[in-house]
Amino acid sequence: MNKKTRNTILNILLVALVVGLLCFFQSDTSSHSYAISIIERSVIYAVVAVAMNLLNGFTGLFSLGQAGFMAIGAYVTAILTIPVEMRDSVYYMNGIAGWLHDLHAPMVVALLIGGLFAAAAAALIGIPILRLKSDYLAIATLGFAEIIRALLAAPMMDQITNGSYGLNNIPGFKNIFQPVALAVICIGIMVLLINSSFGRAFKAIREDDIAAEAMGINLFHHKELSFVISSFFTGIAGGMLAIYMRSIDTKTFQVMLTYNILLIVVLGGIGSVTGSVIGSFLINGGQEWLRFLDDDTFKIMGVHIPLFRPGFRMVVYSVLLMVVVLFWRRGIMGNNEFSWDGLFGLFKRKKKKVSAGGES
Repeated sequence: MNKKTRNTILNILLVALVVGLLCFFQSDTSSHSYAISIIERSVIYAVVAVAMNLLNGFTGLFSLGQAGFMAIGAYVTAILTIPVEMRDSVYYMNGIAGWLHDLHAPMVVALLIGGLFAAAAAALIGIPILRLKSDYLAIATLGFAEIIRALLAAPMMDQITNGSYGLNNIPGFKNIFQPVALAVICIGIMVLLINSSFGRAFKAIREDDIAAEAMGINLFHHKELSFVISSFFTGIAGGMLAIYMRSIDTKTFQVMLTYNILLIVVLGGIGSVTGSVIGSFLINGGQEWLRFLDDDTFKIMGVHIPLFRPGFRMVVYSVLLMVVVLFWRRGIMGNNEFSWDGLFGLFKRKKKKVSAGGES
């Protein structure tokens, strides 16, 4: 069996395994609600992480405005998907704008519109701020995210965004397959872009923008394109987060949200799509799997551990992250992508090292 056939079979088996697990969880949602919640949140964060990696890892632009673009996508999606008959109860303080009351769209259409609004905002602010570099660009985009959050909560926006009261009664996902399918489509489109001529131009700018410009690449045009596309998918992910949470307010999109996404990108590997996906599941899953450490009544073999108390989970979680960063300074995947050949090659190299050590 040649490598191509073997890899094809393994890919089919992996897809079948994933689909089988999703079917298993979906078969009894009440019993597996916790696992379903972690998977849904992980795939949403994976979309944002890959979008951030497209900008930071593949184009070399250090942006920290993801929370702002997610907020735009989330609010647009929420406003368009809240059932018309429930809007008066949602906007119970100041009412809803007349032109907005009967405006409704299906979930997928609302997500696309939310992404377009985020992309439009990125196109506008990209004109001045993309002339900045490095830390200055990060500070500018971080400031933009905070401005968006303040605008959404402003009293003059009460009849549109419901101001500081937030939005609720947002219809959730009907099943686990919806967010997973949306995430796969979004990430797949970004992978196709990265492997296209535009993606090669992005990488050239990342490596050396002066040399890229000398080769005929329009720096501003490609930076703006990368910024807008990244913001579009970030807006879609924000809409997915609103559907997942079913109620949102501006506190959901604080700067810590951007830092969590950045942590996923760095942990998975800057410049690696599969690293961002793996990092998303590790970060979201790790925070939940260690939750037993917050239980001050938890015992190991009947022995009460005094360290187990609320907040201890995050201490252990932070230590584990530090260990991972120390041993994998370029992230788990570095700038590489997952492949079966690479996985088998890793085991072969380890086997050779063990054999060489035994012989010596």
